[in-house]
Amino acid sequence: MNQLKTERYTLQNLDCGSCAAKIERELLKTAGVEEAVIDFANLTLHLQATDIPGALDVIKRIEPAVIVTPKHASGGEGEDHDHVATDSYRKELVLIGFAAAILVALLVFEDRFHALAWPAVEYVAALVAYLLVGWNVLLGATRTIRRGQWFDENVLMTIATLGALAIHALAEAVGVMLFFKVGELLQNLAVSKSRRSVRAILAARPDRAMVKTASGFVETVPAQVKVGDSFLVKPGEKVPLDGEVVAGSSQLDTSPLTGEPVPVQVRPGDSVMAGTINTSAALEVRATRPFASSSIARVLELVENAAARKATTEKFITTFARYYTPAVVAMAAAIALLPPLVISDALFSTWIYRALVLLVISCPCALVISIPLGYFGGIGRASHNGILIKGSMFIDALAKVTTVVFDKTGTLTRGVFTVDQVVPDNGYAADDLLRYAAAAELHSTHPIGKSILDDLRARGLELDEAQVSEHHAIPGRGVSATYQGKKILVGNDPLLHENGIDHTLCVFDGTVAHVIVDDQYAGYVLIGDQLKPDAVKAMEVLRANGVNRLIMLTGDNECTAAGVASILKLDAFHAELLPEGKVRIFEEISAAHPRGEKVAFVGDGINDAPVLARADVGVAMGRLGADAAIETADVVLMTDSPLKMAKAVIIARDTRRIVMQNIVLALSVKGIFMLLGAVGMATMWEAVFADMGTALLALLNATRALRGSSDQV
Repeated sequence: MNQLKTERYTLQNLDCGSCAAKIERELLKTAGVEEAVIDFANLTLHLQATDIPGALDVIKRIEPAVIVTPKHASGGEGEDHDHVATDSYRKELVLIGFAAAILVALLVFEDRFHALAWPAVEYVAALVAYLLVGWNVLLGATRTIRRGQWFDENVLMTIATLGALAIHALAEAVGVMLFFKVGELLQNLAVSKSRRSVRAILAARPDRAMVKTASGFVETVPAQVKVGDSFLVKPGEKVPLDGEVVAGSSQLDTSPLTGEPVPVQVRPGDSVMAGTINTSAALEVRATRPFASSSIARVLELVENAAARKATTEKFITTFARYYTPAVVAMAAAIALLPPLVISDALFSTWIYRALVLLVISCPCALVISIPLGYFGGIGRASHNGILIKGSMFIDALAKVTTVVFDKTGTLTRGVFTVDQVVPDNGYAADDLLRYAAAAELHSTHPIGKSILDDLRARGLELDEAQVSEHHAIPGRGVSATYQGKKILVGNDPLLHENGIDHTLCVFDGTVAHVIVDDQYAGYVLIGDQLKPDAVKAMEVLRANGVNRLIMLTGDNECTAAGVASILKLDAFHAELLPEGKVRIFEEISAAHPRGEKVAFVGDGINDAPVLARADVGVAMGRLGADAAIETADVVLMTDSPLKMAKAVIIARDTRRIVMQNIVLALSVKGIFMLLGAVGMATMWEAVFADMGTALLALLNATRALRGSSDQV
């Protein structure tokens, strides 16, 4: 049995969205192909199949002109493609210029041509101009027909213009093909501009690393660097891998990853992310992750694979175009043939002309190109803002979000805890209490445990780490360990009740860690956390953009949660929750939510992964550290700012609005002109201007998805 393989390819000479949809459709029909997604906006193919060469042969058979090449990790193909495209545009402009000159001559000297004894001269001139700009359309139509797939925009334009030539509408036949060519050229320019803007994200990929060896620094590719190796990053260079600064102090431009313009100061011991740019002084960094798992590799993977998750609207338009074109051709045939047969004074030439007008206006280019481009622009704009959306389907979901549920610690609050008070009880000294708490938290990865250890060191107290053993985490409750032969428990109020420990206080204004030594209550450590600076503004912006319910879930105590909820003016909060409790509460919130509206969950840690998976939109926040959360999430925020969530909602709503505007624009204009053409109130000139004009307006509108007010939020 053949093994299922996944490959990515770059496509060249793929000129239209309809062709992309056709190739994708045929690949999915091919035996052994599990998944085939063509991103027309980015000219890439994501292919999952047991027989990759066989699938590529299908593409060659369907579109022989399309060149398929493996997508290399090093990139660089974009620049070559730009040069080729520029040369192609110049050639097209020369041909368009010659054809336009002949068309002007046909219009100006039409009467003189008719007066000539050799009417073939007019036809020869018209055919020369027609072929100059229409040869590739005729070739495309021939290929489509030879494959038995009769309907695409090339076939429509060929039928319409050859029909015009047949009824001696020479200038109109040339004009339609000429302006169709001009429209195609402008469309390609608009799409190329969008591709370049998103390619800037992919350009953040570092291409070299200066690795420290016994003989000095040696240049190599980032993929060859091993975890633990040290490498040098000079001013102006990209950081090639995630790592920790060993020597040097500098500022990093993190905007390629986070969208934040303010440089970040780093010193020895600080973490750095691959893809950021060193701006001021040389740094020596020790690699903490292989390149394949680095921040920039994850970002690029998410951006490049976003096309595989298409929105329902995008899928509908592709299907709609597939059935819409044959229906229009059938309608045109009926208009050309039926009226002359049933109406006594009707002329075939009149009704054939009206049918040809219908064919010209019916091309689905405006929809097939502008809709994917709109989503592509939205994903690109989000990426520029440090927001990674894993597909256009999640843009649609984000646009419908009316309830956002937040985790508290690390999401709304900084998650940087500091010890505010050490309060002993039952005869224990404060230093001993802190030492017991630190012993239990020694191997804990929770920020609370780190804050207790930091405070112990800050007070100059020592901990005999060799005396710490039998460390265990108690999910949702705390930790346990043995220190100097004593059994230590450190945790929250439910931990005390579960172990039957007598204590006097249950409610605290802050996060509390109770300490139990050999089943006796020894006191508590009161720990403070702070709201993130932009948390309040984030809530305000979310409400201003259609989110009417803001809810917080936390494992912290009721009093602390109430204080945060009050400051942020949340609609509800749920405190003292275990991980499974968060899932249960979230499912209750989702079940009570109005149908058609979406619920998003925002969290930052591995404990949030189960809730992220159940949310309509799961949003993982910051640092790319919690792999489980990021793999599960639909949206990844590259910084720990809650305001990024508000930006994500704004971008999604803007993108969705632009897509719907294009659908309404294209269908309404085409519907009006098809009706006018059918009753003889629109000529072929008006039809081609309406068709190309609609396509260009839709494309220009789609490029607006790359820009927007959220960038200044």
